[in-house]
Amino acid sequence: MAFSFFLSRLRQSSSSKSISRYIQTSIYLNHTPQSQSQTLKTTITINNNSNNQSWIARLLPILLTVSGGSLALQLQKPPSLCDDSNLHQRGVRIGGKDSTEQVVKGAYKPVPQELVHELKSICQDNMTLDHDERYFHGKPQYSFHKAVNIPDVVVFPRSEDEVSKIVRACNNYKVPIVPYGGATSIEGHTLSPNGGVCIDMTLMKNVKALHVKDMDVVVEPGIGWMELNEYLAPYGLFFPLDPGPGATIGGMCATRCSGSLAVRYGTMRDNVINLKAVLADGEVVKTGSRARKSAAGYDLTRLMIGSEGTLGVITEVTLRLQKIPEHSIVAMCNFPTIKDAADVAIAAMLSGIQVSRVELLDEVQVKAINLANGKDLPEVPTLMFELIGTEAYTREQTLIVQKIVSEHNGSDFVFAEDAETKKELWKIRKEALYACLAMAPECEAMTTDVCVPLSQLAELISKSKQKLDASPLLCTVIAHAGDGNFHTVILFDPEDDGQRKEAERLNNFMVHAALSMEGTCTGEHGVGTGKLKYLEKELGIEHLRTMKKIKAALDPNDIMNPGKLIPPHICL
Repeated sequence: MAFSFFLSRLRQSSSSKSISRYIQTSIYLNHTPQSQSQTLKTTITINNNSNNQSWIARLLPILLTVSGGSLALQLQKPPSLCDDSNLHQRGVRIGGKDSTEQVVKGAYKPVPQELVHELKSICQDNMTLDHDERYFHGKPQYSFHKAVNIPDVVVFPRSEDEVSKIVRACNNYKVPIVPYGGATSIEGHTLSPNGGVCIDMTLMKNVKALHVKDMDVVVEPGIGWMELNEYLAPYGLFFPLDPGPGATIGGMCATRCSGSLAVRYGTMRDNVINLKAVLADGEVVKTGSRARKSAAGYDLTRLMIGSEGTLGVITEVTLRLQKIPEHSIVAMCNFPTIKDAADVAIAAMLSGIQVSRVELLDEVQVKAINLANGKDLPEVPTLMFELIGTEAYTREQTLIVQKIVSEHNGSDFVFAEDAETKKELWKIRKEALYACLAMAPECEAMTTDVCVPLSQLAELISKSKQKLDASPLLCTVIAHAGDGNFHTVILFDPEDDGQRKEAERLNNFMVHAALSMEGTCTGEHGVGTGKLKYLEKELGIEHLRTMKKIKAALDPNDIMNPGKLIPPHICL
């Protein structure tokens, strides 16, 4: 192709008395998959004031060489823009392999005024350019993660149609978008490293349909799980997932969260029947019917759950509901070591007892709870159980738990049945993070979670606890011990580089220890930007390339929450 192009140009110019041509060939060379592509520019300048025939004859070998090289190089892949070194030279750092960057950097491009006008026509007064509002949306409330940029515009859609129009407009201008819910995520999911448009979904919080006989409900993504359960209570139903206070259903789907009740009811993946999402081109897709099970087609519901806004913006969710238990008992007991507590959690699960929660708190976390709530709980490793069923059944199961506790160095076994006491106990557990922050208000919290097969939990917690106790930083341990998921809150001064590196060291130890036990770098918090660097070790390069292919197919312009979930060094 290149050779015939040059010959045709030569024929067109052969009648000219004076020929001067400037031929420039840019050739991209990939030396290694990991290195930045190099650009080679070859310039050939030829002047001919004599015989055109001899000029062509002299030039022909050069043309053959250049065109042949061009033809060969056309068969090579174009330069990779997702290469680690390339990103580093462009100043883009979004948590790739081995990254320890605290501030997430990105490639900023101002939002065109034409897009701002389009958004204004779509959202009317439900959008803002105010700096304080944009800063608030660009910095997660309970996360130490930061980005060098904040969103340029924040929009507050009221309907699925508005979301579709917003996303389509952003895609037309290739402007990144970041979905935003309750802002309770802690791994940098809502950061806007490239600026762009933040889509705040909190105005879309309606219950669209409740099917009591089918035990399901259709909701918009902005409704919180706590508000939903208040709505459902008069019908004797509840939605069983219980992450941090303030979490919304849309964000819970996006991060594939769970909570303390997951040991009995499963995670978000198990409790969503279907959903609707707006794809990058503005198209709305519904992922399934309301049937409790289906073997029809790809499981797009599960694809979207845990996609962290990188594939679409969730606009509607159909949730599986449960009956409010007839009776429940909350039991607490204390242990001399955290390993003893973890051993009891494992033994209780192996006994076949139908527990709905098994929560583990270390002595530092109990101290934080005492200080924040004016309590006087024994400041030792503590287990909290919840058992549900009939009154007779729960009391029988409580006696079995008490026996297991006594066989593993447990003490001070107490239980509560009255509603107010149980509510208060779970309230202080749910507010554990706030209690930690109150212990050191000048610090930020690096809150991280890992999950391992249940049989490995005691060893992992024991090893991690030794590292945490030896650290100069204030650290607490909280675990959903019934399913092998445990968290630590590491408090550090964000202005002290040494403390930040120490917090990162502890985080790295926990994650790598979990991975060595066939576990995961995150049981329920999600990846965001904070856990990107661990994904290749956990999932493998082939898995990540498959994710990249799905992302490229559904979002070719990479506008959907860019820089999250897929490490930047993964190339196709």
